[in-house]
Amino acid sequence: MSDIVIQVSDLTMKYRLATEKVDSLKLFFIKKLRKEIRYEDFFALKNVSFSVRKGEVFGILGSNGAGKSTLLKIIAGVMKPTSGSVYKNGNIAPLIELGAGFNGELSGVENIYLNGLLLGYSKRLIQEMIDEIIDFSELGKFIHTPLKNYSSGMKARLGFSIATIVQPEILIVDEVLAVGDDKFREKSEKKILSMMEGGTTVLFVSHSLNQVRKLCDRVLWLDKGEVKRIGLPNDIITEYQSR
Repeated sequence: MSDIVIQVSDLTMKYRLATEKVDSLKLFFIKKLRKEIRYEDFFALKNVSFSVRKGEVFGILGSNGAGKSTLLKIIAGVMKPTSGSVYKNGNIAPLIELGAGFNGELSGVENIYLNGLLLGYSKRLIQEMIDEIIDFSELGKFIHTPLKNYSSGMKARLGFSIATIVQPEILIVDEVLAVGDDKFREKSEKKILSMMEGGTTVLFVSHSLNQVRKLCDRVLWLDKGEVKRIGLPNDIITEYQSR
């Protein structure tokens, strides 16, 4: 197992959902006390198993609601599964929901320190890299403006710039190449490619089949929370498109 950096075994994520809509909290508690609330189980993931080798770019494909983001969050340690296990060998940089820890009242510079510390960077490292982060984000004078005035694209650019200042052993990429304009998307893709060339193992989710085909070594097709198939990008994408 020495070359395996991620091993996902029988991963299941189950939610209990109410079968009827209750319009108020008061009515919900009344129905609950009377045992009138009925639930059904919803499986976001069901018995998902796969392994990823060191230095591999492993794509995850599936329609909306297939469970891709849930799977990545569990691997990143953001969520706990209902059952199953995840083995990880290496430090992880999750590019998931970029800027989720930002504070809208603080400036871009202040949020670099805040988000960097949340990602586990030391204050000294952030100080050493702050000019590079600002330069890569292309935010210019807006870096001193409160984040509540930023567009979603500006926030994502800043989040990407902070998350990629170190070379992680495992990189989790969830649709981050869809943010910003064409120029920034191209720059972000080059940054990720340079990390791949440095030996970083990558879990890659994108709705762009061209990106998946171009970047990935293998692809997992996730369908309604279950593994449909794992194989080479061209084979999986061809089957996925003809579904």
